[in-house]
This record gives sequence, C-alpha cells and structure tokens, in this order.
Amino acid sequence: MNSQSDYWSDAASRYEEEFIDPYHLQSSSPLLLALAKIDGTGKVVADLGCGIGPLLPILADQFLLVHAVDFAPGMLERARQRCANRSNVLFHQCRFSDLSSILREIDVAVAVNSLVQPELAELETGLRQIRSILKPDGQFLGILPAIDAVHYHTMLLVDRARHRGMPEAQARQNAAMLGEHSLYDFAFGSFSYLGLEQHFWQPFEIPYRLERCGFRLLHLCKAELSWSQFAAGADLREHPPPWDWFFLAEPVGTSSLSPFGPS
Repeated sequence: MNSQSDYWSDAASRYEEEFIDPYHLQSSSPLLLALAKIDGTGKVVADLGCGIGPLLPILADQFLLVHAVDFAPGMLERARQRCANRSNVLFHQCRFSDLSSILREIDVAVAVNSLVQPELAELETGLRQIRSILKPDGQFLGILPAIDAVHYHTMLLVDRARHRGMPEAQARQNAAMLGEHSLYDFAFGSFSYLGLEQHFWQPFEIPYRLERCGFRLLHLCKAELSWSQFAAGADLREHPPPWDWFFLAEPVGTSSLSPFGPS
C-alpha cells in the first residue's frame, strides 16, 4: 500500500472531525439536486472515491447497481459498514489510474472531492480512465475543492481583523494563521495536512482539464459550504459562505481531445 493510501485509511476514523463536509447543506446541494433529476431505473452508477460512503445509500436507492471505488481500505471498510444491508453496492479497492475492474458499463460517474491527486499526470490519467468507463451518453458530475474559496476566506479574515483595529500587517498575519496558509501552496493549488496531499482547483482549470481528458463541461456552479466549518465563521455569517465547485460534464469523441495530448 502506498503512503497516501495509508494516510487516507488512517484518516477514515476521524474523517468527520478533520475534513470539510460537502453535504452539510443537503437541501441546496447542486450535486444532490442534479442527481435527483436523473432517472436511475436500470442504470449503473460509480461513486469514485466514495470515502466513508455518505453518498452510497442515496445512490443505492436510485440506481440499479452502484460501484463504490476507493484506494484506501480504511475508507472502504467504513463504507461497507454503512451499506451492510445494501445488496446492489459493489466495492472496488483501486486507484483512478486503473479502473479496469469496472469496464465500460457506467451510465453515471460521481466524484466528490476525490479528484485531488497531487500529481497532475496521475490526476489526468484518472480523468481519462473515468471517461473510458462511461457509456457514450453517460454523465460525469462531482465536487472539487476550491482554492479560490481559500482566497475569499482570507480576504474576509483580513478585513475582520482590520475592523477590530489591527494594523494591516498584523491583520494579514492573523488571517494566515487562522486560514492555515502554511498548509497551502497557492501558486500550484496544493494542500498538505498530516501527510495527506490534495490538489485544490481554480474555476478556470476545471473546463481546461476536463477538455484535455475527453469531456465537455456542461455546467459549473458553487456548492456552498457552512461557515460553521471555517475559522472565525461565526463572525463572517453576514457574508456569502465559502464554496467547493460543482461540475456536470459529458464524454466527447477523441477528436475533441486537447492538442497538448496526454501528459
């Protein structure tokens, strides 16, 4: 097992305490709203990077068959526990770079904060693998962690401190501390925490990488998060909350692939 798989397995037991919950505002989640519009009768769906499995019961109720994919055995163990009474959920321990165990039979692929591979070559290989398992008329949707939301949170933290009388230099230091800037490489959109490495996305990067890997972006919008999960969030509730990015895409022919080609 590689180190990232080990780290994610170890994180499974503390997942709810350590990570932002993209389902916190379920009634307004663009992902859940989009899924609700899909007629899953007789269809097969893949939850790619299912983690501890919060989405699996919803998918199992809606679709004929669910493939639950994760590379971390600790995550899959918790997901299996959540779906102990679901007979239409199949589990796969594999990386996105090799989805051959699923073959080309997927009507809908879902990836919720799992397209975070720190190496771009692996990230794009995973996207091409996802395209390869989707039927030609399939749908690909998911949520991506947003680096621009970290900049937004930082701006508000700076102005909060300035409003309280801090000099600007001190306000910036305070924002950097509360926003945990030491964990980010903002130039390259990377985040590292307790050995876990993740790629965070810019909005302009989403159509670019999807198109490079054989998809057409159909819809992109913010998936709002809860201020309760952010430093000083109680003081910032008058402002719109931070966000992840929700996307909906479809596979396209090989003639539409990026002229840059595979990385």
